[in-house]
Amino acid sequence: MQKNNQYPDLKLSGQYQRLANAAVDFKLNQNNNAQQLPLVNQLMIGQLSASVPVFSGFKIHNSIAVQENLYQDEMATTSQTKDEIALRVIDYYTRLYKAQKRIELLKENQKSAQQRVKDFIELEKNGIIPRNDLLKSQLQVSKIQLNLDEINTNLKIINFYLVTLLKLNPETKLEIRESDFADFEITTIPTNDHLAIENRKDLEALRFQGKASEANIKIAKGFYYPTIAIIGGYTALDLSNVITVQNAMNIGVGISYDLSTILKNGTTVKLAENKFVEVQNSEAMLMDYIKIQVQKSIEDYDLSLKQNVVFSEALEQSAENYRIIKDKYDNGLSDTNDLLEADVEQLSSKINNALTKANTFQKYYELLSATGQLSQTFTISKN
Repeated sequence: MQKNNQYPDLKLSGQYQRLANAAVDFKLNQNNNAQQLPLVNQLMIGQLSASVPVFSGFKIHNSIAVQENLYQDEMATTSQTKDEIALRVIDYYTRLYKAQKRIELLKENQKSAQQRVKDFIELEKNGIIPRNDLLKSQLQVSKIQLNLDEINTNLKIINFYLVTLLKLNPETKLEIRESDFADFEITTIPTNDHLAIENRKDLEALRFQGKASEANIKIAKGFYYPTIAIIGGYTALDLSNVITVQNAMNIGVGISYDLSTILKNGTTVKLAENKFVEVQNSEAMLMDYIKIQVQKSIEDYDLSLKQNVVFSEALEQSAENYRIIKDKYDNGLSDTNDLLEADVEQLSSKINNALTKANTFQKYYELLSATGQLSQTFTISKN
């Protein structure tokens, strides 16, 4: 729109008027002899005017700069929004996988716990174990069922969030591929905030806002200057039976200057300058936030890698611990509390180990998002 102000203003107008029998008195007629006056009953006028701006206090140039930078700001903001939506999808997808994996492992544990209850019922009938041990095993089955009910509810909620975000049918049940978490490809691991400062679209949007605000200051100051334009025109006129004018052309220079701006424009300039300072402060605050976010994402990703090793070792240790306790229990060297506690620890280790890759998957993409590389990664994956 602002670029159009650079082009000439060209206007064409025409009129045709039907007149009543007008009384015409020629003041220039010096002949006192009475003469019959002409009949004047129509008027035709045609005009063509043009105005070409030459100087407007740099307002046109800076107005174009404002619009271009605001357009770039919107484009960067759109890209940032897409990144945020993509990260939210990854978050829901990971949470959905974790819920499904917990349900899978809990159901496996539930089967063994239910079988233990059946065995304990027979043992209690035969007086081999006290009724208290049977109640403890039954209580464990109840706890597992409560956990399953809670996780199933969370699973449905997360599934609904995700299908809603993806604009799918609300009845859609998403199936998670375990290979997405077990075999996902790690391209680059950012180690500092340099890439974030270069790639973050929210920071880029603020920079374009800063450029637009800077141009707005120049626009405000431009009102202190006069406006100069080249003007020209063409007129044709025909007053029936009286006068005909053709080829009446004109050309010249027009200058306008609003003297009141000397007093009134100061406030507008200060407002534009304050807006520029505000955007600069927002940019500085965002840069600090990005640095903190990137550092936290790096630490979270490193922690997930360390947890992978620990959870893998813990799985082996808990399995061996359960085997030893079970052997002792079968030989009367350990009680039911030890057995059930070892079973719970083994289940916890299985869950932690199963979810650790999903956690690394999530932390990796959070790190890419923090450094502004999330969309680039998806583009690379497509190709």
